[in-house]
Amino acid sequence: MTITCDVAILGGGTGGYVAAIRAAQLGKSVVVIEMDKLGGTCLHRGCIPSKSLLRSAEVYAEINESESYGIETSGVQLVFPKVQRRKESVVEQLHQGVQYLMRKNKIQVLKGKGRVIGPSIFSPRSGAVAVELEDGEMETVVSGNLIIATGSRPRILPGLEPNGRFILYSEEALQMEELPSSIIIVGGGVIGVEWASMLVDFGVEVTVVEVAGQLLPQEDEEVARELQRLLKKRGVKILTGTMVDAGSCKVTDAGITIEARKGEQSQRLSAEKLLVSVGRVANIENIGLENTDIHYDKGVISVNSNMQTNEPHIYAIGDCIGGLQLAHVASHEGIMAVNHLSGEKQHPYHAHLVPRCVYTRPEVASVGYTEKEAKTLGHDIVTGKFPFSAIGKAIVYGQKDGFVKVVADRTSGDILGVQMIGPHVTDLIGEAALAQVLDATPWEIGETIHAHPTLSEIIGEAMLAVDGRAIGF
Repeated sequence: MTITCDVAILGGGTGGYVAAIRAAQLGKSVVVIEMDKLGGTCLHRGCIPSKSLLRSAEVYAEINESESYGIETSGVQLVFPKVQRRKESVVEQLHQGVQYLMRKNKIQVLKGKGRVIGPSIFSPRSGAVAVELEDGEMETVVSGNLIIATGSRPRILPGLEPNGRFILYSEEALQMEELPSSIIIVGGGVIGVEWASMLVDFGVEVTVVEVAGQLLPQEDEEVARELQRLLKKRGVKILTGTMVDAGSCKVTDAGITIEARKGEQSQRLSAEKLLVSVGRVANIENIGLENTDIHYDKGVISVNSNMQTNEPHIYAIGDCIGGLQLAHVASHEGIMAVNHLSGEKQHPYHAHLVPRCVYTRPEVASVGYTEKEAKTLGHDIVTGKFPFSAIGKAIVYGQKDGFVKVVADRTSGDILGVQMIGPHVTDLIGEAALAQVLDATPWEIGETIHAHPTLSEIIGEAMLAVDGRAIGF
């Protein structure tokens, strides 16, 4: 059987289903091909379930610290199976929401494995995808335009393959039925530090091993140092500039041991479990790229600024094209692809204007260039910095660690970057992102009235600090 449509989308994750909705809004007939569940990794194996667990960990930590707020508690008990059930409930509610959006926008969803089979017999510029459905039946989808949105999967370290019991990756960790007493986390990037923050709040003994010289290697050095200080204060053991020897890994009934090396020094680490978090790999194998002229290199699909491959009617978005592997980036790229194939006005996409968020306790968020990056690009910079300890609402909340830092160009006055660490900064970063999109200056944001008492006051103060005009510190 052959199904024809205006737009076919291979992959129903965040980027894919957002692209589908945008195409439907523009009057296109749309077919989404998804081998698992709509929502993809973000909804089912990444962003949403992990943030649900982080929220439970945060609540548990706040209860344990409630005496400082004048509230005495007793008999507090962590019931991890209930934590997991709440996570599943959150995921299912959002999954149902995505399914509703498909029905609302009259988008046809095929559950099965899709493979590009090249130009169809109807037109050399149309895309054809063979779909193997769950029951083994085959469908062929022929579309005027095809969007590849196949996402990514965890990068596997040779010698440290997941075994579901002692060696875990993020997807296996999300399914843990009970918490370990101790864990070694290999990788101090975003996923690694989020798990470290969560598990230490749950009472797990945590060790993080990061090969780079700092946690969050892509973030500002001051922010990374502050996060490391605060995680250590909460009991996390952190080894930076250190690599693990996968060949030294030994599994026993009691747990796992592995050798960690820093320069000429080495030590043996032991824990009940080991979590590997060393990045992700694009899903581009076995999707039929060899049947097209699509160029791919270093494991990712090549696209132009409009998300087009070198087959003009085939687009690719999200993790499968590399770059910033973030759900909100995939969504934006999906909208860009659909707007372009529909002849709609296009919005430019600049990677450095994408906000980046880390949901540790405290949170980390940033947009634009770090101080080091701005200097490397040749900017004569000036910075402003303001601490949460001088913000009234942060003190009221009992969350006064952290700061906001602004990097600006001394000559033009333009904001080059904003870095934050502190309470709810993943919510505050939106103002900084808008400021950069609008080419705002620190003076303009500093002169904007921020309500008191709010956490957002720190943004205005940090902007004023660029010119030495901060009021509260």
